[in-house]
Amino acid sequence: MKTYFRLLSFAKPIEKFAIPYIVVTAISLIFNTLNFALLAPFLNTLFFTQHAAILPTAVPEFHSIFDIMAMFKYFSNYAIFYYGPWGALKIVIAIIVGCNLLSNLFRYFSQRIMENLRVHTLLNLRKAVFFNVMDLHLGYFSNERKGDIIAKISSDVQTVQYSVTSTLQIVFKEPIQLIFYLITLFAISSNLTLYALLVIPISGFIIARIVKRLKHQAQESQKSFGMMISYLDEALSGIKIIKAFNAVNYIKDKFHSENKRYSAISKSMARRQQLASPVSESMGVLMVAGVVMYGGYLILNKRSDLDAAAFIAYIALFSQVMRPAKAITDSFSNIHQGLAAGERVLGLIDTKPAIINSPNAEKISSFQKAITFQNVSFAYDSKMVLKDISFTIPYGKTTALVGPSGGGKSTISDVIPRFYDISGGEILIDGKDIRSLEIESLRELMGVVNQESILFNDTIYNNIAFGKPDTSLEDVERAAKIANAHEFIVKTDQGYQTNIGDRGVRLSGGQRQRLNIARAVLRNPQILILDEATSALDTESEKLVQEALNNLMANRTCLVIAHRLSTIQNADQILVINQGEIAERGTHNELINRDNSIYKKLVEMQTLEE
Repeated sequence: MKTYFRLLSFAKPIEKFAIPYIVVTAISLIFNTLNFALLAPFLNTLFFTQHAAILPTAVPEFHSIFDIMAMFKYFSNYAIFYYGPWGALKIVIAIIVGCNLLSNLFRYFSQRIMENLRVHTLLNLRKAVFFNVMDLHLGYFSNERKGDIIAKISSDVQTVQYSVTSTLQIVFKEPIQLIFYLITLFAISSNLTLYALLVIPISGFIIARIVKRLKHQAQESQKSFGMMISYLDEALSGIKIIKAFNAVNYIKDKFHSENKRYSAISKSMARRQQLASPVSESMGVLMVAGVVMYGGYLILNKRSDLDAAAFIAYIALFSQVMRPAKAITDSFSNIHQGLAAGERVLGLIDTKPAIINSPNAEKISSFQKAITFQNVSFAYDSKMVLKDISFTIPYGKTTALVGPSGGGKSTISDVIPRFYDISGGEILIDGKDIRSLEIESLRELMGVVNQESILFNDTIYNNIAFGKPDTSLEDVERAAKIANAHEFIVKTDQGYQTNIGDRGVRLSGGQRQRLNIARAVLRNPQILILDEATSALDTESEKLVQEALNNLMANRTCLVIAHRLSTIQNADQILVINQGEIAERGTHNELINRDNSIYKKLVEMQTLEE
């Protein structure tokens, strides 16, 4: 129940909804219960009018709710005595209809309040999940399947909505309804009610055994669904490669295998959930049959004060007891799936980012001197990626990183904006450890252009102005011109308002990269990080993109990772990174003229292309 109450905490302020809901629900249930309690005077009026010839001389004293049936009997006889059977029948029916209308009116109000509570709870839950995911460090996403994260945010939260929050209505309403019914039943006949209640623990025990394994199965079901979403995401993202390598059948089999597993778990859960309902219903029928037998025996043998009308009203009311009892039972069988989904969602909410601002983090608004690596080490899990490296990137200068793949170049570019935190040493900006600076202000100094063009399913304008939504169209156009993008943009259907599709699918690779560069230009960063920004482009596109990069790099402090000589040969210093260490450093001319240098071999092997 700890999970359930944590999920309910997202309904705060819950009293804003709960108190009005309980009030209107109680009113609705009072009138609903009266409908059945009024069956006795109705039947007396209809069939037993001869007993009303003499009106009792005094109104029965009302000490508690248990005296209500005597009051009903007195006033029904009173109506028959003064208004006749037909007049009394009209009065009783009018009261029953009035009670029914009021019951339904207040039930409508209660449903509206509950729906507002449900929507409010889910709004807060989705917000908490998504906001926390956006705050997590990059390392988290490297270790988790994207599809599983998507499943938690979408499917699991939806399951919580249908399974957990739907029980709110049952938790608030059905116990109150059950209490009203039981009070009225005790008022009619305490002996019969005590006898009937003996069967309820037996029914509860049987149903508890049926739903015992539902929570474990629900956890497995949510996990399997997350795997399916992961496979779907991978298949859609890599559809071109899948078809190119004739791997369609392999991907189909992989998805279908998990789909069958998910279906098997779902069927097993459904069998248990569906079994609970007929079992509880059957137990209810047995209880009603037992009460009819026992009550009929007492009445036929003159061992009960109940008359036939009261007994029929009792049976009608008792049959209704099973509805809230069944609803509560069904909720216990259904809630396990919601709790399993809730635990996954709460697990995501409870995940803390590994990289956060220090308690006294200092804002940084400008960069003036240098970025310095002092004996920096970095380990990914147990694997050392950077090993005690030291170098300086002077203000306004360009530093290029080259070397074999997997040597640690991209890691260097990732630790400067604190996408990852280093394991040892220090990274200083103007003499200040970046871990003592506010992360947001640190990243505000930087612009990043990656090999992969990260664009969003939105307009060209919104992609360039990303993160700066109030930017004017003139500023966006100016950035696009510097990035050599304006010319192709104005040729699109709607210019800067053209939607570029999912991940910019409607644009070529060179066009996508130039939009990325325009986005960096608009940011006007003091520090520019280029990670393989031209490696995936054809020659013509590379020329346009390289020209755009040169425009962007002018008068900035730049860290460039590249395999192509044209990108880095004019750098102020080149660092050759090999197996996590700086193997060589110098200018292009210094390194190319050094005998047996790694840099020279890379050029000769055309890993660096002229």
